[in-house]
Amino acid sequence: MDELEDVLKAVGPRLRAIRRQRGVTLADLATATGISESTLSRLESGQRRANLELLLPLARAHGVPLDELVGAPNTGDPRVHMRPLRRGNRTIIPLTRRAGGLQAYKMIIPGGRAQVEPELRVHEGYEWLYVLDGTLRLLLGDQDLALKPGEAAEFDTHVPHYFEAADDKPVELLTLFGQQGERAHVRARSK
Repeated sequence: MDELEDVLKAVGPRLRAIRRQRGVTLADLATATGISESTLSRLESGQRRANLELLLPLARAHGVPLDELVGAPNTGDPRVHMRPLRRGNRTIIPLTRRAGGLQAYKMIIPGGRAQVEPELRVHEGYEWLYVLDGTLRLLLGDQDLALKPGEAAEFDTHVPHYFEAADDKPVELLTLFGQQGERAHVRARSK
């Protein structure tokens, strides 16, 4: 039973670390989960024992699997099992599991350019693209760019943009998207 006690004792500090890492206040988390601030505080400090009624809404609010909250042992299978989504003619495979923060996707766009004039979009966020295969046509503001395998682009999504396959061959790309404007990379500090 010592192992179980150790796991349960680690839940509170893990919950606090996840909340702080995401910059969420106890008040915000209480609003998102319906759990009182005092209960959340006692849970994080170890004064209250975790149970499913508390952990399930917290897992949803943080967008993490329940086993991440409790520090469940690794199952040994490192594969990520994500279901592909269809958006129009595009296949999008989510590579991250949590809501908020940077989101990673693999996207497959079939070949063939739009038959009509593409509609450039703007929205909240910041995007980073990396072309794996094929040629990507990126319309960004007044620029019309062709990105080949190994090339990347990053941009503020407030700039009007649109992307598609540049020719009749499909294009595969990785994209990192930060809805709150998070940038995809950190520059190394100079010594």
